[in-house]
Amino acid sequence: MEIKNIKAVYFIGAGGIGMSAIARYFIKEGLVVGGYDKTPSELTKRLEKEGMIIHYEENVDEIPHACKNPASCLVIYTPAIPNDHKELVYFRENGFEIQKRAQVLGTLTRKYKGLCVAGTHGKTTTSTMCAHIMNQSHLECNAFLGGISKNYGTNYLLSDNSEFVVIEADEFDRSFHWLHPWMTVITSTDPDHLDIYKTKEAYLESFRHYTTLIQPGGALIIHCDLEMKPNVGADVRTYEYSLDKGDFHAENIRIGNGEITFDFVSPIENIKNIQLGHPVPINVENAVAAMAMAQLNGCNAEELRYGMKTYHGVERRFDFKIKDERHVLISDYAHHPKEIFQSARSIRQLYNNRKITAIFQPHLYTRTRDFYRDFAEALSQLDEVILTNIYPAREEPIPGVTSQLIYDNLRPGIERSLINKDDVLDLIKSRDFDVLVILGAGDLDNYVPQIAKIINSK
Repeated sequence: MEIKNIKAVYFIGAGGIGMSAIARYFIKEGLVVGGYDKTPSELTKRLEKEGMIIHYEENVDEIPHACKNPASCLVIYTPAIPNDHKELVYFRENGFEIQKRAQVLGTLTRKYKGLCVAGTHGKTTTSTMCAHIMNQSHLECNAFLGGISKNYGTNYLLSDNSEFVVIEADEFDRSFHWLHPWMTVITSTDPDHLDIYKTKEAYLESFRHYTTLIQPGGALIIHCDLEMKPNVGADVRTYEYSLDKGDFHAENIRIGNGEITFDFVSPIENIKNIQLGHPVPINVENAVAAMAMAQLNGCNAEELRYGMKTYHGVERRFDFKIKDERHVLISDYAHHPKEIFQSARSIRQLYNNRKITAIFQPHLYTRTRDFYRDFAEALSQLDEVILTNIYPAREEPIPGVTSQLIYDNLRPGIERSLINKDDVLDLIKSRDFDVLVILGAGDLDNYVPQIAKIINSK
């Protein structure tokens, strides 16, 4: 189905962060946009206000009339939807064109120059940084992001003038194989989603295949020393980056008084005194990657400097909710051991002389089973670890796999406890915390506004 022939779009799993960005694109295009999601959320409420027709009951009769014509309605679904979902079955049996979210993004990377960011971790922050730099530059951009940008209050940017689209490239379910990047950053390839890939080798091969999809004349910007070796065409430029080495890197990093400044080293043009608007140590390396891609596409030194200074971060990515002399509260989506390790290290750098407590909700039974020792090692950088029960997402329980596995492997001397998620608010009321971080990709973050309110009342 050609995009120009689409009159209506229907989303099964409308409330997902990635799905909602595409929904916003089609709303802006003036199409009828409808969808189903299992439960209402702040995101679905925003989408309804913007013009999307959403219902929360698995019921074919609730599908809008404009979305029942197979000649003009495109159906988009998330892989998390089961194959026997009544509405998905209806669309299949009636000859509708049904695409995964990633297929639609792949079509858009043919329409625009796709600037994609892939990797086990760091991709949401890096892609949002790049989108902000590009958007405030003379180039502008469209963007489909995996998190809500705090600069714009959305995960989607639209430009009538730009030839670029910034996309977060998701490796889950090999979705990024639908993309055709003009340029791409690869931040990391630490094995994850082994419920899908089964082995580390299959995971690395998936990234290797992704590098073959870069368009001729484009570029790969890859983190130094990755185990995965790319397989790019002869007409694709390859650059390496990291914190302190590679074609693009940082020098003269200064951290103090709540600010982070560094010099950007580049084969195109070095830029001194880059100031991070969201001053978190881990963001220096993410900034190097984001600036590299923006610079390769024509952003000048002042646009790069201004973009980084005015970047405010992403909701749930090292997201400061309270920051004063008495209390610090951070919400962080980190859910892979390497992400948690980097997050914990950054918190320790910022608050070395304060007591740091993490409340961590593990995400997925399989991930906990595969990485519980790594989770324990990462969390052991902190002073106190409070573990809740595992967030199952799409999975059924696995016998013997609980948060106790992480608990038992924490470093000796670490304060630790196991609690039910439903008891978190009572715990917050009964304790006084110095630096508190809420970690994980599950639903514990729903409590963060109440946690902040309780802490502020003290």
